Amino acid sequence: MTENTKMNEEQIAEAINNAFPDGITSIQVAPRRVFLTISKDILLKLCTTLKNELGFEHVSCVCGVDMKTHFQTVYHISSYSNKVVTEIVVDNISKDKPEVDSIAPLWGGANWHERETYDMYGIIFIGHPRLERLLMAEDFKFFPLRKDFDGGRRVA
Repeated sequence: MTENTKMNEEQIAEAINNAFPDGITSIQVAPRRVFLTISKDILLKLCTTLKNELGFEHVSCVCGVDMKTHFQTVYHISSYSNKVVTEIVVDNISKDKPEVDSIAPLWGGANWHERETYDMYGIIFIGHPRLERLLMAEDFKFFPLRKDFDGGRRVA
């Protein structure tokens, strides 16, 4: 994409769909939004394409979701020049091996978001430059936002 090339959400969705015919579970378009559900296998390649070819400059959100049977990670990635936000949901991340590629090497702003998601859910971001606890103590053995976490009750 050249600096002067503007794309609307429909053109962006079409470009993504053409570049990744496999690995996209769903794609929807709304005004100034593209919603994707993908397999974790294409996350890094998709994000590289978003950044290098489609002009997406900023990550505003990386978070985890515990669906009881599996995890999801959710990303909000913005293109200021196109005025479009892409929401990417990586679905079916195994509870037994909760791993997904890090996008922090592409956008430095994802660093802290991924660390927080790791700290709260235990999702491991492969290739992250410094994946360690951010909010909890280093010796804390649990992940507080997992649905199977029982922190106990405070008794008055």
